[in-house]
Amino acid sequence: MALAAQPVGRRERNKQDKLDRITAAARALFAKHGVDEVTTQQIADRADIGAGTLFLYAKSKGELLLLVQNSSYADALVKGRAAAQSIPDALDAVMAIIRPVVECNRVQIDNGRTYLREIVFGDPEEPYRRDALALTVQTEEAIATVLQRDQHASPRDAAMLAHIVSAIMFLSMAATINIARSVDEILEDIKSQVRVLLPH
Repeated sequence: MALAAQPVGRRERNKQDKLDRITAAARALFAKHGVDEVTTQQIADRADIGAGTLFLYAKSKGELLLLVQNSSYADALVKGRAAAQSIPDALDAVMAIIRPVVECNRVQIDNGRTYLREIVFGDPEEPYRRDALALTVQTEEAIATVLQRDQHASPRDAAMLAHIVSAIMFLSMAATINIARSVDEILEDIKSQVRVLLPH
C-alpha cells in the first residue's frame, strides 16, 4: 500500500514564501541596478523581512546572485537541450545548447560575470554554488550527448570535448575583453573555437 503524500506544513510554507520573496526582490534589484550597487538591506526591505532573516537563507550577496541566476541558467539549459534535439549537425546542435546560456548570462553583463566568478572561486559546499556547479555539469552532459552522435566519439572523448567546450563558453562570457561585444559576436567566437575541436 502506497503512503499518501504528507501535506506541507505551515512552517515549510512560510519558509518557501520567504525564499520566494527574497528571490523576487533580489532578481528585481539586481536586474535594475546590478549586483554591485545593491545592498542586502535593500533586498531585505523589498522582501519585507529583517536582515537577520535574510542571512538565514543566503549568507552573502554572492549567494543571492547564485540563487537568482541558477533559475535562469536552468531554464536556458532546458531550452538549449530541446533545440539541439532537432538539429542533425553536431556543431550547430552544440551551439543551440550554448546560445540560451550565453543569452541569459548577458542579460545584465556585470551580474553574469559576477555569477561566473562566484561559481569558480566560491565555496563549492555552499548550496546555491553547488546547484550552479551541477548546472555546469549538466551543460557538459548535454554537449557530450550531442558529440556522441558521431560513432567515432567514445563516451570518454565526448565528455572531454564537452569539458573543453564548456571552458571556452565560460571564458568567452567572463573575459573583460568581451564586455562590449554582443551575444552574437560572442557566440561566433565560441563557434569558431569549437569548430576546430570537433572531428571533421
